[in-house]
Amino acid sequence: MTETPAVRPPRVVAVVVTFNRLELLQRLVGRLREVPEVAEVLVVDNASTDSTGEWLAAQPDVVRRTLTENGGGAGGFHDGLAWAMERGADLAWLMDDDGLPDDDCLRLLLERTDLDFWGPVVVDEARPERLVFPIRLPGGTRAVHEMDDVRSAADDGLIRDVVIPFNGVLVTRELVERIGLPRAEFFIWGDDHEYRLRAERAGGRIATVVDARVLHPSVGELGTRMMFGRTTYNHTPSDLKHYCMARNNTLNLRDYRGWPHVLMFWVKTIWFYLLTRPQPGRVVMSTRAAVAGLRGDFTGHRRYLR
Repeated sequence: MTETPAVRPPRVVAVVVTFNRLELLQRLVGRLREVPEVAEVLVVDNASTDSTGEWLAAQPDVVRRTLTENGGGAGGFHDGLAWAMERGADLAWLMDDDGLPDDDCLRLLLERTDLDFWGPVVVDEARPERLVFPIRLPGGTRAVHEMDDVRSAADDGLIRDVVIPFNGVLVTRELVERIGLPRAEFFIWGDDHEYRLRAERAGGRIATVVDARVLHPSVGELGTRMMFGRTTYNHTPSDLKHYCMARNNTLNLRDYRGWPHVLMFWVKTIWFYLLTRPQPGRVVMSTRAAVAGLRGDFTGHRRYLR
């Protein structure tokens, strides 16, 4: 009688991008050491100026790469994902340094074998029943902020066609080979969304697994209501984040949704910063950022780096 050869489990490589948040990185690496399904932990250090480099050098079970300059999340995940593929990953588990996956997060994700790009819900570590990043449910414009709403909308434990990269998301080698790497020039805010849109366009099977969780510090006012409560806007007090968002979102909408969606985004931006949260300077900044992006200039965010 011929024995059936054992099926080799996928090689999962965790890719962490970090910059000047050593305590959070230490917390995350400690958790990843406890996850048996992780074959290897790769840390991309975005040219940190604190003691991150020294600490990483003293960790024999962590593979590190230090970039020559801060490339933002986009640059970090561009290099980190390529590196994971070079090191034989079947699946890359991508995450920023400020997230903390539950002990069973990866196990629950790996139970889903028919997906290409999928991840956990990302919840507020201080209020775990509330999402850090609102989810816009498929088939409409409704964005939900509470786990109860996510569970109610789930089908077979999934919110299909929705994922929040790069916060504990899994991506297959096959999909990476098909669609390439994140756009390094985006720096932050919009690079993750562009990668999801690219996966969607390529026919990738995308989903959020509602029972799998990553805890994350609150990020403030994402999904601020506007236009008499009819819609929301992703406001941030950070000029750096807003500049990148205005630039990158304009390009994403143009490339994947069309100019009418670009116009809608700009109507919302002008409304929000003139009426909802008056900051006329933000309209000027947004315009400058979008024009630069449309011209192919991805250097303007550097003026806001500290």
